[in-house]
Amino acid sequence: MGKSEYKRVILKISGEALAGENGFGFDFDVIKRIALEIKELVKMNLEVGVVVGGGNIWRGRSGEGMDRAQADYMGMLATCINALALQDSLEQNGVKTRVQTAIEMREIAEPFIRRRAVRHFEKGRVVIFAAGTGNPYFSTDTTAALRAAEIEADVILLAKKVDGVYDKDPNVYSDAKKYDTLSYIEVLEQGLQVMDSTATSLCMDNNIPILVFGLDTPGNIIKAVTGEKIGTLVSSIK
Repeated sequence: MGKSEYKRVILKISGEALAGENGFGFDFDVIKRIALEIKELVKMNLEVGVVVGGGNIWRGRSGEGMDRAQADYMGMLATCINALALQDSLEQNGVKTRVQTAIEMREIAEPFIRRRAVRHFEKGRVVIFAAGTGNPYFSTDTTAALRAAEIEADVILLAKKVDGVYDKDPNVYSDAKKYDTLSYIEVLEQGLQVMDSTATSLCMDNNIPILVFGLDTPGNIIKAVTGEKIGTLVSSIK
């Protein structure tokens, strides 16, 4: 096992990733694999916060004609379901965890309190941040950027279905070019699909690097923190 280049990280996992090839709901083999990789990070004495999306259950614009705020609140609840599924898998594999939510639901999770989250990290617990920012019109990408800034994370590990950032969709165009490094400004000016513009701007303002890599390849989370050249690094300097 290598040595981590970081002390504290935010791991952002899309809800779709938890569905695996099913496209909807849960693939518990995938969830277990992710949990075991997170366990390896903890063994490396890395402090880990996780933000998980809700797209395997509900996407914020799925309801035709639905009020945007109402749809977004439904998406926040979907992230809570995913957080509990990931928590269960982590704890079955011996990893101490806490779920903190931006919308209070005390029977199942703690409310998000920054100092309490930091204390959990210091005690070796993984903290899963759920319910987005607690506000409509903000994505879970923005949640990852916000929580990373609040807990002073060294990097956001953005685990996606693709293995990095491309100039165009690699699933559609065979000549799509993958970037090894990008600056925040390049991402914003070119409209590249890394994070939404709000999240990217927040990372730029707080100088939080974003490492975009593929989650489908087993072991990639470990490679991301040990400095192996995978994915695309977005930072202030290209």
